Amino acid sequence: MRSRRPAPLNALRTFEAAARHLSFNAAARQLFVTPAAVSHQVKQLEAYLGLPLFQRQHRAVVLTDAGRALAATLGEVFGHLDRALDQAMSQAAAVLRVTTLESFAAKWLVPRLHRFHRAWPGIQVRIETGDAPADFVHDGLDVGLRYGAGGYAGVHAERLMDAAVFPVCAPALLLGPHPLHAPADLRHHTLLHDRTAVGRPGVPGWADWLEAAGATEADTGTGPVFASAYLAQEAAIAGHGVALGIGPLVADDLQQGRLVRPYAQTSKNAYAFWLVRRDTLMPTPAVDAFCQWLRGEASNEPARNP
Repeated sequence: MRSRRPAPLNALRTFEAAARHLSFNAAARQLFVTPAAVSHQVKQLEAYLGLPLFQRQHRAVVLTDAGRALAATLGEVFGHLDRALDQAMSQAAAVLRVTTLESFAAKWLVPRLHRFHRAWPGIQVRIETGDAPADFVHDGLDVGLRYGAGGYAGVHAERLMDAAVFPVCAPALLLGPHPLHAPADLRHHTLLHDRTAVGRPGVPGWADWLEAAGATEADTGTGPVFASAYLAQEAAIAGHGVALGIGPLVADDLQQGRLVRPYAQTSKNAYAFWLVRRDTLMPTPAVDAFCQWLRGEASNEPARNP
């Protein structure tokens, strides 16, 4: 086996950034250097390896086969390194970065989080909201909570909770001039819509629920449309109409009387709530503790939301 000189670590880090962005300019901005410095480091690495990593085109760079293979490996290696450094810098207090939907954070996770802090006071949880695919390697994330159909590639995912769908409204609507005795009575009320349910196969909207309940008289073409289930749910709490609630997200509001279920009819949902984490690393004690706590909270959900 032939010996070789030590690998040029700075050139490797620079190449990984350029490969991830497919841009020397973007890599330069990330690394706080000039594009010329990025180009120099990449050329140094190519000279060290004795093969090209990029094909230089007009105003663009494209990875060669060797470049793609090296970039994939380096992404994992530097992800491991960054994570090890983060852990070393936070030995005094473990920090756990959790990414989740705004709706799930506001209506399920945050109201329960005090119980985790009481059980694990040495773990600091940082919650970030968003629905983009979680980049555990480059964003330093530890745990993701997602609402979807599953099939998440490159990560470990487990189904945390089902997400049955049913109408919810403020208690006052049951006592108004048009009580909600039967599903057909919904034709007298404003239907509140969640935009995130549109165009997702298997995710029931108002038309699906009404058809299943045999109440097609209600007008599904009107009523305000909200950007999230959370906003539609808050509008229902305020008495502005009837929303389609997602089981776990309305559990606390039902329990505390801010919302009621006028009908028992429930629509199955192809989407569920998923616990997602990295598949290539052994979970840390903090990740293990948080995931175990999430499973415990989720297992109590049926008792909270019959």
